Amino acid sequence: MATDGSRSTIVTHAMEDYLKTIYELSQDQAQVTTSRVAERMNVRPASATGMLKTLAELNLVTHTRYYGVSLTPAGERVALEILRHHRLIERYLVEALGFGWDEVHDEADRLEHVISEKFEARIATLLGHPTTDPHGAPIPAMDGTMPVHSSINLADVAIGHPHTITRVRGDNFPERLKYLESLGLVPGKVVTVETAAPFDGPLTLSVDQTTVVLDRRMAILIAVQDNNASART
Repeated sequence: MATDGSRSTIVTHAMEDYLKTIYELSQDQAQVTTSRVAERMNVRPASATGMLKTLAELNLVTHTRYYGVSLTPAGERVALEILRHHRLIERYLVEALGFGWDEVHDEADRLEHVISEKFEARIATLLGHPTTDPHGAPIPAMDGTMPVHSSINLADVAIGHPHTITRVRGDNFPERLKYLESLGLVPGKVVTVETAAPFDGPLTLSVDQTTVVLDRRMAILIAVQDNNASART
């Protein structure tokens, strides 16, 4: 893939992985440090530093010592294209091939680099141009823009108010996804926080007329929208 978005050998698969990782980290924190990139990529900090220098030379990132790294417009275009591939593939694997939502991340990681834009377009058409992946993460549009979905963490919602789950983060942890699915905590489900234990203790939830208990650290990974928001506006 070339830095202008066309296919080439200039940007390697490893570089694409770094760019995608930087983009994803930037959505959760203002400052993306080299150490965080290394941790997410499961490499030594020195290796991450070397790759970031290479990406900076290609004008794909801006890397400032002691501050962090950010994507340039060219780098963001590459990252969003790979993210679009990844999330469309995940949706295709679930809807067309019957994969579980906990099985698709690694498969999509392997395929995201090699599918053509024609193949991507066929998948999107076949699926009816979905806007989210199976975990509720937004799929970048064909023009390279990212849909904006407003939400809050389940851990922060008011007690007694129904909310709809819009996204579950951490799709690279299949056992976590299996566990949440076993509790009925998947995108589209309506959930209500019935009680919240003090001192960051667990939450008692109502979902599908069933009561479940969830660790607050897990609840932070679940994005929801208030079902009563539209009625109040």
